[in-house]
Amino acid sequence: MSTRGQFNTKNPTIKRILKEASELSISPSPDYHAEPLEDNIFEWHFTIKGPESPSAYAGGIYHGRIILPPQYPLRPPNFRFLTPTGRFEVNREICLSISGHHEETWQPAWGVRTALVAIRSFMDTDAKGQLGGIECSKDARERMARDSGKWMCAGCGKSNAEIMKEREQAVKEIEEKEGGRKEEEVPEELRLAYRDELGQEGEAEAGKVDKGKGRAIESEVQQDASSRPTASAAPAISARAVTPAASVAPTPRPTRTVPATPLQQIVQQSPDRSLAWIDTCIWGVIAMLLFMVIKKLDIL
Repeated sequence: MSTRGQFNTKNPTIKRILKEASELSISPSPDYHAEPLEDNIFEWHFTIKGPESPSAYAGGIYHGRIILPPQYPLRPPNFRFLTPTGRFEVNREICLSISGHHEETWQPAWGVRTALVAIRSFMDTDAKGQLGGIECSKDARERMARDSGKWMCAGCGKSNAEIMKEREQAVKEIEEKEGGRKEEEVPEELRLAYRDELGQEGEAEAGKVDKGKGRAIESEVQQDASSRPTASAAPAISARAVTPAASVAPTPRPTRTVPATPLQQIVQQSPDRSLAWIDTCIWGVIAMLLFMVIKKLDIL
């Protein structure tokens, strides 16, 4: 799929995409291949080998799509597998540290080659709830790996096995002329970001499991309570019988009765009479004061 048409090579995004496509063509890898479509350089197709034995993907060859954003390489691409793998959902964007779902971990220095090396390296890890990731048995993944070479992309017009055979032949010719070449490794920053991502999603998955266990325990308790005998079938257990000893109120101690004073007896026995006596005293004091005032006026 060689690119066609005229492009504005002064555009940084176009310039970067054409450069990566040229490098992947000039310096191929026997483990993966990628190139843009003829009519759209922002959409690439890739073919990748599964990790080596004892991986369940050993011998597998998988095909997929790469969508580059208009802001590439400032923003990361998106990836999806078209060939069944048992690790990623078919035709759904996958969530990895090098994909558009994690722009915070993407670095513009990385490219399509770095992403393919990373995807191949991370295939043997568990999905742990990742978006686009699935859990599958080893037997099923091995079966998919055996059938993957025959899978053919309608757009590319070649099977996965044919595409990788061409890459292996190109690599062999280059090595005969120029000698061996060093394969690119996954950057350490990308490994750390991917490990953190798995840890966070693993914790989220564990939280879901814990909640599920909690609901199961609650259901068991409810079932156990409903299966217990009713009050007519068995004597009821009093609350005091099941209350912890520390929470039981202590028995009150007896107190000594103190005789009431005469004034207290008067107030307690006849509260109305005591109030009347107080009122009489008040009026008496008032009358005495008035008498003294009148007598003083008479003297003057």
